[in-house]
Amino acid sequence: MKEGSMNLFAMMETSGSAMQAERMRAEVVAANMANAETTRTASGGPYRRQHVVFAANSDNPEFADTLNDASGTSALGSPVSSPLPQFSLGLNNSFNGSLIGSGPTAPGVHVAAVVEDTSPPLKRYDPGHPDAEPNGYVSFPDINPLTEMVDLMGATRAYGLNSSAVQAEKGMISSALEIAKS
Repeated sequence: MKEGSMNLFAMMETSGSAMQAERMRAEVVAANMANAETTRTASGGPYRRQHVVFAANSDNPEFADTLNDASGTSALGSPVSSPLPQFSLGLNNSFNGSLIGSGPTAPGVHVAAVVEDTSPPLKRYDPGHPDAEPNGYVSFPDINPLTEMVDLMGATRAYGLNSSAVQAEKGMISSALEIAKS
C-alpha cells in the first residue's frame, strides 16, 4: 500500500515539474513576442529570440534515459549540464533562475538552459529609423509571430494536460483514502 501511494506522489511531482517547465517556456515565448520589434538592446544589436531547453532531473535515471539520448544531450541537441543563464524578459524584468526548483530535485523535467537563437537578424530598409545602418537597413529580431503562437499553444496544452494529470492523481489518492476508511 505504501509503495503505491509513493508512486502516486512521485507522479504528482513529475507533473508538477513539467508544469513549472512549461510555464517558463510560455514566459520565454511571451518575451519573444514582446521583443519582436526591438532593434536595440543593452548588449547592442537587435533582441535575439530565446529557446527553452528541457532536461530530465538526474534523480530519475529511467525518465532521463527517455528524454536524453546516449550522448548526454537534450532532445534538441544541447548539453543538459549547462546552468540556467540570466536573460532579459523585457525592458525592466530579468530572470535569474530563482523560480525554478528551490528544494530537492523532483522526478521529471527542469529547464536546463535558456539559449539565444543563432539565426541572423532580419534586415529591413528604413533609412529614417534611428537604428538604421549607413545603407538604410535596420536589423530586426528573427521572430515569426506564428511560430511563437504555435510554441505558446504547445506550452499551454502541455501545462493543461499536466494539470489534468495532477487532478486525476488527487482523485486517486482521495479514493484510496476512502477505501482505507472502510
